Amino acid sequence: MPGSLKAQAVVLRSMRYGEADRILHLYTLEHGRLGAIAKGVRRTRSRFGGRLEPFSRVDLVLHQGRSDLLTVTGADAVAPFHRLRESAEALDAAARACDAVSRLFEDSDPHPPVFHLLCNELALLDAGGAQAATLGNQLAFRLKLLVAAGLNPQLGSCATCGEGDHLTGFSGAAGGVVCQSCEGGAFALGEEAHAFMVGALAAPLREAPTASPRALGQAERALRETVEHHANVRLRAAAP
Repeated sequence: MPGSLKAQAVVLRSMRYGEADRILHLYTLEHGRLGAIAKGVRRTRSRFGGRLEPFSRVDLVLHQGRSDLLTVTGADAVAPFHRLRESAEALDAAARACDAVSRLFEDSDPHPPVFHLLCNELALLDAGGAQAATLGNQLAFRLKLLVAAGLNPQLGSCATCGEGDHLTGFSGAAGGVVCQSCEGGAFALGEEAHAFMVGALAAPLREAPTASPRALGQAERALRETVEHHANVRLRAAAP
């Protein structure tokens, strides 16, 4: 039914449309994933200014007509995150974080923890620049995102038999770590990678643990295989 709605949103992605418009992919606090058109936003004297740039957090007024796309009729900046654009590494990490949210949460159902997690990640990247855009930070974000999606990997005991010791592998199909007796089809997961995943889930995002490149590579593989098997989604690599 036509009308207006208000939403606090993060601009996940922006695409040119026509001579002066942009199509926006939004993740909102109140309405989940939405698509909208910002008319005239590419004109020099646009009333929106730079408030609808990708990775910005904004308060929006949206008109809902007969099209699947809403129309942006008002926009106020909440957190523009200008500083993360000064670092290529932070900008790239922000794009990958937004892409992961976009792929895992495609519907219009609200998920407030996802919205706040994404805003937290963007704020960290804005404050820390390249120093914050580590592979460890990106994987910690994705681990927490999987929890919000109901895909959190089982890390405390064997995902197949429940054994608590001799956890030597990880199985995306089983959804977690596996013991020596159940490791058929699994890949080797070292103690450091296991400890990183446990620590990243337990700690605030700003306190993501560090680990060796080998351990982080194993953790990323565990996340990738879990998502591909249980959500049929392929995420971009966490780092270039």
